[in-house]
Amino acid sequence: MAATTPICDFGWKAQDATLSATDGRDYSIKACAGEKGLVVAFICNHCPYVLGVIDRLVEDAAKLRQSGIGFVAICSNDATAYPEDSFGRMKVFAEEYGFTFPYLHDETQAVARAYGAVCTPDFFGFNAAGELQYRGRLDAYRKDDRPAEGRSDLVDAMVQIAETGKGPAEQFPSMGCSIKWR
Repeated sequence: MAATTPICDFGWKAQDATLSATDGRDYSIKACAGEKGLVVAFICNHCPYVLGVIDRLVEDAAKLRQSGIGFVAICSNDATAYPEDSFGRMKVFAEEYGFTFPYLHDETQAVARAYGAVCTPDFFGFNAAGELQYRGRLDAYRKDDRPAEGRSDLVDAMVQIAETGKGPAEQFPSMGCSIKWR
């Protein structure tokens, strides 16, 4: 059964933690921010919702970087119960899809709990001051391909946030597989 995210809690401050990434380095979440904001995306390797959007997610992260917005992805799923979400498989997944952003392993699930992440994918968009301004979907197409003329809710919202510091009043929840808790 699919889970959906709650309404954006505007102004909530980004939580920081240092986690291991698939590129062999450790990253502070806040250090991944660009000068105009940060997207923290909770994803995993096996969820059909993530697999349905992963190419668009990578493309949108590159677009956001051009607007001064950093991007980081985090996998918090229980790898014991879901071995396809193990750190080793995360490395393969990041390479296979050409990630140009850190893909972090939240082995203890503490970061997902601190953020209140509920599903994969789950997107948190912060302004330059580290305040939550977007909690919504990537786009309206879910697991389907985005048409050439289709828009990205995440990119549109984050560009607005980069320009004004404020997120859109109307936001649509993300939907995906629930986080696989221990």
